[in-house]
Amino acid sequence: MSWTEWFIFFLIVQVIHFAGTWKLYQAAGRKAWEAAVPVYNAVVLMKIINRPWWWTILLFIPIVNLIMFPVVWVETLRSFGRNSTTDTTLVLLTLGLYLYYINYTQDLVHIKDRSLKPRTSTGEWVSSILFAVVAATIVHTYVMQPFTIPTSSLEKTLLVGDFLFVSKFHYGARTPMTPIAFPMVHDTIPVVRTKSYLSEPQIPYFRLPGFQDIKRNDIVVFNWPVDTVRMFFDKSGKYYKKPIDKKSNYVKRCVGLPGDSLEVRDGYVFINGKKNDLPDRAKIQFAYQVSTNGQLNPEMLHNRYNITDRYGYQNGTYGFSAISEESLNMLKNNPSVVDVRRIRGEKGEWDQRIFPNNRNYPWNNDFFGPLYIPKKGATVAITPETLPLYKRIIEVYEGSEQGVDNTITQSGTEILLNGKPLTQYTFKMDYYWMMGDNRNNSEDARTWGFVPFNHVVGKPVFVWMSWDSLNKKVRWDRLFTTVGGSGKPVSYLMYFVIVVIGWFAFDFYRKRKKGTK
Repeated sequence: MSWTEWFIFFLIVQVIHFAGTWKLYQAAGRKAWEAAVPVYNAVVLMKIINRPWWWTILLFIPIVNLIMFPVVWVETLRSFGRNSTTDTTLVLLTLGLYLYYINYTQDLVHIKDRSLKPRTSTGEWVSSILFAVVAATIVHTYVMQPFTIPTSSLEKTLLVGDFLFVSKFHYGARTPMTPIAFPMVHDTIPVVRTKSYLSEPQIPYFRLPGFQDIKRNDIVVFNWPVDTVRMFFDKSGKYYKKPIDKKSNYVKRCVGLPGDSLEVRDGYVFINGKKNDLPDRAKIQFAYQVSTNGQLNPEMLHNRYNITDRYGYQNGTYGFSAISEESLNMLKNNPSVVDVRRIRGEKGEWDQRIFPNNRNYPWNNDFFGPLYIPKKGATVAITPETLPLYKRIIEVYEGSEQGVDNTITQSGTEILLNGKPLTQYTFKMDYYWMMGDNRNNSEDARTWGFVPFNHVVGKPVFVWMSWDSLNKKVRWDRLFTTVGGSGKPVSYLMYFVIVVIGWFAFDFYRKRKKGTK
């Protein structure tokens, strides 16, 4: 739905609200017209039901309002003495339309100073849980979201089993695009394993202002642009397309910014002709074939050489998918190691799995580009040669941004966009190039291309928990460490424990002092 369609829908809701509540407003000593003024009618209603004015804000926050509307319906009934289970059930089952029956058929007596305390312990529990969910949903959507590292593409900086807090406000929180969804889950409801949202209606893309731009080498969480995990493997098209905010979450390092010219030479990234220098916590890793005169101890590989990624062994040869330079140098000194050979592609060797999946661009994971990364407002020539690079941007990403379906067709050397000749294109969004530090075992932008800014979720800032699944133990030295910064990560766990103990001590003292009085 476009913003215009949403505005019309909003006006229709206001008419429905007025028709079903104007007599309730009058019975509460207000004017009937106050039920008809958008937003103001909600503020007045909060006074009628003896609730704070800021509840009005909650009614306009997507997902949160799905919880708040039923609460307000029930509170409105109770403000006019309708406290029975039957009344509550009917107003919920009719999505609030039961208020029409009360409005037009019942003698209305407003209880101005009614008690807000739930009448039963069950009611108190329900009330507490509802508002805990509301608060958690607001934090989850606009402030900080928990995230788990599932793969080793950023190994050494982030480990498999790290549990992160991802900041939504650094780059600006994106408002939900699927307003009818289960709170605080992504695309699937746990346990029952069913879709957590309705694909329609959708809210147009909108992002609150952030306080920083994405910087080169930032680690970024984003929605996977190619839609779904299944789409990556299944080219038949027999899958449902997800809204942007429900696409699979990915985390990679942003090595290319809008306006950059990017190239990969022998596995190393070059930006505008200059080699990209990574932070000292980042460790580039490559795949190696290692010949030995005997099998190596798996625990030694993990604990001594810090090799945690996948590897195989056959006929005296190991195939390691990811080894950092530091680990490689230690491994070479092992007396059982006979030979070490890096597994790499050759310049000019075409890997059809690599973006843009076109023979005219014989690129692979180790030799890729050069490639221009689109910047908002920049214009590029569109020719049969450049079209494979930017076709998906124009058809899918920029089309969804404008709420239109772009279609590109080609007849010989002539390229048409929605039936009109296309010789150049001006980009409407910024785009980024996201890659893993694990250069031979990372499904990153080299496979699926550019990441539009409207797909950006947030910035990982904190590791609050880390679990070593191989050794079945907690990595205590990683708890409460920052994701950014330089040098070895420092754990702030002890400081957190001190703060928690201090808070409980203060709360105990406060309650005891209050009880004494």
